[in-house]
Amino acid sequence: MISMIWAMDEDNLIGKDNKMPWHVKEDLLYYKEKTKDKIVVMGYNTYISMTTYYKNRPFPYVKCLVLTHRDIDDERVSVIRSIDDVLNINEDVFIVGGKNVYKQFLPYASYLYISYIKGHHEGDTYIDFLDLNDYDLVSEDEHPLVKYTVYQRKK
Repeated sequence: MISMIWAMDEDNLIGKDNKMPWHVKEDLLYYKEKTKDKIVVMGYNTYISMTTYYKNRPFPYVKCLVLTHRDIDDERVSVIRSIDDVLNINEDVFIVGGKNVYKQFLPYASYLYISYIKGHHEGDTYIDFLDLNDYDLVSEDEHPLVKYTVYQRKK
């Protein structure tokens, strides 16, 4: 099963200069709770962003797969070359970014974990392809700075 997780503001903004345009500690904890001990898939730019945060520390995932055509010399990750490599995994997988990876996997995602960060922020990367008509809202949890939602693909 494929799940996707991301945070976006009220304008569907998800990034600025390959980083998050806000710092909401509560949402970072939510992300870690949902993805720790999971298999995650990310694109190259998200991987680079993660390495600036974690430096040489281990990533908090069971397995970290980077979808790229580049070679990566980092024992914390495995490089995968195609979407099919992920679709053939017989375990639950979380897609954790970036925009192009989300766009490629949306047709296959069973669940979307979307954190709506309140307010408008400056940035350069938007989720401009999202159509929730194929999903049902199954969970919503309102907090002062963020609203956590979970959507399930309609049967």
